[in-house]
Parts: sequence; C-alpha cells; structure tokens
Amino acid sequence: MNRHVRTTLRAALAAGLLVAGALAGAPGASAAAAAPTVLNTSAYTLSADYHQFDALNSALVSTLGTSAVHTVMDNANHDRQGLASGFSVAGLSTGFRFDDGDDTDCRSYPQGITTSRDAIGTANSGNYDGHQLVLVSWYTADACGGDQQRSRITLVDWDATYPNKYRKILLVEPTGTTAAPSFKDIPIHAGGISWYGDYLYVADTGTGMRVFDMRKILNTDTGGTADQIGRQSGTVYYAHNYAYVLPQVGTVTAHTTDTDKLAWSSISLDRVSKSIVMTEYTCPSGCTKYPNRPPRALRFPFASGATTFAATTTASQALRLPWYKLNGVASHNGRWWFNSSGQKQLYYWTPTAGPSAFAWVGGGESISYWEDSTGPDLLWSLQEPTGSRNVFAVTQATYGGG
Repeated sequence: MNRHVRTTLRAALAAGLLVAGALAGAPGASAAAAAPTVLNTSAYTLSADYHQFDALNSALVSTLGTSAVHTVMDNANHDRQGLASGFSVAGLSTGFRFDDGDDTDCRSYPQGITTSRDAIGTANSGNYDGHQLVLVSWYTADACGGDQQRSRITLVDWDATYPNKYRKILLVEPTGTTAAPSFKDIPIHAGGISWYGDYLYVADTGTGMRVFDMRKILNTDTGGTADQIGRQSGTVYYAHNYAYVLPQVGTVTAHTTDTDKLAWSSISLDRVSKSIVMTEYTCPSGCTKYPNRPPRALRFPFASGATTFAATTTASQALRLPWYKLNGVASHNGRWWFNSSGQKQLYYWTPTAGPSAFAWVGGGESISYWEDSTGPDLLWSLQEPTGSRNVFAVTQATYGGG
C-alpha cells in the first residue's frame, strides 16, 4: 500500500469513519434471481487492423518526437489524494482520489480502469517502464451535462518510490497527410480500457475498440487557446494545452449476425485466459440513450502468444445476462463480476457456483482484476459522480472469488 494511502486510512480509522466491516468480512452475499444463459459464440467476431495509421503516425513521431512512460511520470503535475472521508465498501484494501479540480469537474467523467499489472502481470512488481501505474480513462463534454467532445487517460503512480502524482494524456486520432500530419479529438465515452503489453484497448460503444500504443506518446506544444487541437502551422501542434497526446494506431471492429448490434460499454482483461471480456449497458425499459433489452457479455481471445488479436477472431464465450445498467465487468480464471450502477450491486457468477449479488458503491464504473503474488488479489474500480470520485481496490475473495 502506498505511504499516502496508508496514512489516510489510518486517520480515517482513528476517526471512526471506516466501519470494520468495510475492511474485513463479507458484505453479505445474496443469491441472484437469475443466471446468465449461454449464447452461440459463432455469432460474434472481431476484425483487427493494427496498421491503420502507420504512415501518419510515423510522420507525427518524426515531427513531434515521443516521450516514454517514465518521462511522462517524471513530469507528472497533478497530486492525487486519499479516499474521501467516510468512504466505505466491504473488503476495502486501498485507494485514492484525484485532485479537487478533477474530483469536481462537471464536464469530465472517469470511466475505465486498468493497471500495469494488466499490462505485464506481477513480474517486477507490476512495473511498466519502471513504474507501477493505475490508468483511468475519461470523457469530456462540451458543457456540464453536454455532448461528448474528447477523451483522455490519466497515468497515476502507484509506487511508494515515486511521488503521489498523475499526468493527463489526450487521446487523438491521426489526420492530415504524411507531409503535414495532424490529429483530432476522439469524442467517445471511453467506458472501458484494457492495457496488455504495450497496447491500450479503449472501448468505443458503437464500433468495438480503438487501439493505442503506449510506446508512442507524442510531445505537443502548450499554449494557444483551450479549444485548439492539431497542427497549427509548421511544427506547432496544440492539444487543448495538454503536453502529451496518445495517437490511435488501429481499430478492432465488432461484427455480429445477431439482430442487435453490440454496445461496447465496458471491457476488462483476463490475463489467465489471455482474453478481453466486454459487456453492455442496457435498460429493462424506458431508456432513450441506451438499448432496452437484456445485455450480453462476450470473451474474445488474443492471438496465441501475442498481445494483439488475429486479423479475425471469434468469441470463445458468449452470455445473455439477467442484470441491467452494467458499467463494469471483470473475469479471471473462469469467474465473472458485473457491476450494476443502477442497482448498486456487484454480481458474481461462475458456471458451477451460479450467481450471487453483493452490495456495491453508487456511481460505480469499470473493474480491473489485480493479480498479486504476495498478497490477496484485488478488484480495482472507481466512481464517476462529481465530488465522489474514489478509485479503490477491494479483496476479490470478499465478492465470491475465493
């Protein structure tokens, strides 16, 4: 546990703000009313293109240069802080919040979560380029409660060797020509992310996933106006005053012969089966922005021995789910977790044990499984409501994992 978080949790305990049941003990599982049903996997496929922007990205790298992850973190310019006073959830292990500006920003909302443990496993303490990191995706709207305008990630140091800092990086799509390369905003929800090897997979609701390469973080010019994006003139490139941008390298597109197109609401990495799992945010009825039907969850395996998908991939598992308003999914070694923000429930399911339901936080978003070779495995998650953006980890065994 990071030194800053240890201090925060000790203070909260001393003040009586964290109940004992939030740190140890079961949250009181109840049997879920219904279980997932198996679907035909052949109805769901992916096509992958990792070279979609090769020429433009080569030109951008030549023009702007890149910064490695350790350089970005050496220049981290935001301070993270401890969990909110009074925050409690069963099995709580550790966590943090963003600075006050990000915690209360009504235009930007945290969504997806992944970690360097996803990227490389437990080797070398889960360090990527010398840092143990928690990575969170955000979308930014054009106004409070407005339309999605752009998306970004934050890289958060989670290592007592380094300061309690984080840095924002804008996600961009390459545009222009090789003679005059540029980039533009990516106005997606970024509801789920998975970091595997050097690649970052970001859910794109109507398409599948956009792919980014963590070795290709570009340097940009700060200054200009807050709305300037891309090449301005010559070699001057602005990105809403971000010093770093991460350009898209490819796209993983979903296809289905089912009547209903997939809604890629959230994704997560399963390192055991070397696959990405996804689920849909849907409603039982009455929604205008989301489908009104039962959601599905799918598993897509990576190519053998690779951190990329084959040119064409068929799902290896497909489920119809009995739960709704799902903002998060995780799977590990045959076990599944689904977070329902609408019900404040974390559902746990295996084909043999069946379903269980646990009380969960309000405003919950994505989930990431944290493997640990020396301590309990964890589930990382986060909350999106303004003023209550706790990023936290719980022991997975508390939620049926065993």
